[in-house]
Amino acid sequence: MSLYKITTDETLRETVRHGSAAYPFAYYPENIWQFDFHRIDWHWHHELEFIFVAEGTAHCLAGTGKIDLPEGCGLFVNSGVLHRFEAQSSVFVPNIVFSPTLLAPEKSLLYEKYISPVINSSVPYQIFAPCTVWQNQVLQILSQIFTLQETGEDNELCTVQLLFQMWDLLFRHLDLTSDSADLRRFNHKQARLQSMMQYIHDHFAEEITLDMIAASASISKSGALHIFQSGIHTSPVTYLIQYRLAQAAELLHTTQKSVSSIAEETGFTSAGYFCRKFRQHYHMSPNEYRRQKT
Repeated sequence: MSLYKITTDETLRETVRHGSAAYPFAYYPENIWQFDFHRIDWHWHHELEFIFVAEGTAHCLAGTGKIDLPEGCGLFVNSGVLHRFEAQSSVFVPNIVFSPTLLAPEKSLLYEKYISPVINSSVPYQIFAPCTVWQNQVLQILSQIFTLQETGEDNELCTVQLLFQMWDLLFRHLDLTSDSADLRRFNHKQARLQSMMQYIHDHFAEEITLDMIAASASISKSGALHIFQSGIHTSPVTYLIQYRLAQAAELLHTTQKSVSSIAEETGFTSAGYFCRKFRQHYHMSPNEYRRQKT
C-alpha cells in the first residue's frame, strides 16, 4: 500500500517547495486518511495555509489549539505556526499553501500595511464556519480558487485576484490588537519547544531523561512540561517515545532489519516493550505494519 508522508527538517519545517520561485502557490486535493497513520504530522512553514473540509471531520492541532473541524468548515494557519492534522476516517481536505510575497513584495506598502500585521501577529489560526457571514464569504472564495486549479491552466491572475479578496476579509476581521509582549512570549516559547524537539531528534537512540530535554533549552523540568503541553499537547517523554516509534516505522518500511534490531537502534530497552508501545500507538504490530507497507 502506498501512503503519503510529510517530510520535515530537524526543526520540523516542511522541506517541500510549494509552487515555484516564480509562482509560490500550490493546491493540494488531499485526503488525510491516505497519509501514513492517517495523519499529517507536526510541521510548520513560512507560507500561509488555507484548508477546507469537504468530507468528514478533521482533527487539527495548531498553536495551542485543538480543533475538531467538521465538514463545510475551513481553517487558516498562519506563517511559522506548528500544526498537525489527524483523521478517524476518510477526510477530504483540499488546501492551498502560498508565500505571503505572492500578494506583495516584502518592504512594499501593501506588504507592510496589510500582510506583515497578520503574519507577525500572535494569531496562530482562524476557523471559518458557514454560519458567520464573513467567514462564509471566505469559504466561497476558497471554493472558487479550488475550482480554478481543477479546470485548467492560465489561472494565475484570477487565482491571485481571489487571494486578495480573501485576504481583505481576513485582515478586516482578525483581532490584531495583541501587544508585542504577547508575540515575544509566543515566539520565545515556540523557539524553546523547537530546541527541545531538535534535541530529541538528535539523541533519540540514546538514553534520554526529562532533565536532559529541559537542560537542552536551559529551563526547568516543569517549564519543559508546560511548553510541550501548551505547544503540541503532549509531554516531552511521550513525544520522545512517539518520535522513536516514527523512526522505527521508517526502518520497518525501508529495511529488512529484525524487529529486535530496530527496537535497539531506536532507543527502546527491549523488543517486547517496543512491540507493546508500537501496537498501543499505531493499533497494529510492527510486522503487520511492515506487511501493510509492502
